[in-house]
Amino acid sequence: MNTEYFNQRRTIRKYSDKEIPAELLKKMLESAMRAPTTGNMQLYSAIVTTDKEIKEQLSPCHFNQPQVMSAAAVITFCADYNRFIKWCEASDAIPGYNNFQSFMTATLDAAIFAQQFNTIAELNGLGCCYLGTTTYNAEEIASVLHLPPMVVPIITITVGYPDGETIQVERLPVNGVIHQNTYHDYSEQDIKNIHSEKESLEVNKGYVTENHKTTLAQVFTDVRYTKADCETFSEKFYKFVEKQGYKFPDNK
Repeated sequence: MNTEYFNQRRTIRKYSDKEIPAELLKKMLESAMRAPTTGNMQLYSAIVTTDKEIKEQLSPCHFNQPQVMSAAAVITFCADYNRFIKWCEASDAIPGYNNFQSFMTATLDAAIFAQQFNTIAELNGLGCCYLGTTTYNAEEIASVLHLPPMVVPIITITVGYPDGETIQVERLPVNGVIHQNTYHDYSEQDIKNIHSEKESLEVNKGYVTENHKTTLAQVFTDVRYTKADCETFSEKFYKFVEKQGYKFPDNK
């Protein structure tokens, strides 16, 4: 069993100025399209941005993270029912895909496609970074990329040739994530044991100190992903997804 690549992989945020050959990028995306997909519908699209001016427009959508401008390519993976619906309508078939289930189906397709591309790119000597900001400013990204109805940006990956080495971040122990047969809920002691190594790392202790907190968990709840921010961006994304044509059940 060859797991060395996965055990050694790391996120790359700093890139050299070397361009990715267009043919290589095309072949990697074509190979990534062999990823599993619901019903072989391929409910995704990817927008490959290499143009500097368009990257400059995308940058504030991703809170000006420097890798947007330094990467050779910024790839936005979208949940896309637009193409499939148009095919149905052109083929005397009546589509019924403007609903929450269909949105989730397309989202999963896009996520699997994105991860397959990420793996292929890294195996070809490139470095990748997932940007967790895509759904925060999906409407602004859609405007820059001219996305039509039924197309929603879900994931953005920056990709380029690495510039120097980068550290590998920690992961929770496998027994904290994997459950056998059924879900085994966590006791308070389980939680402490699972997170003890993460909390003991000097880099994470540094985050606690520099943010004037007493625990690492507070860095997440009070600084990185606050309740107010989560609720604000959640409502914003929800409204945009509905604007794009997906109708969610009214649970009020």
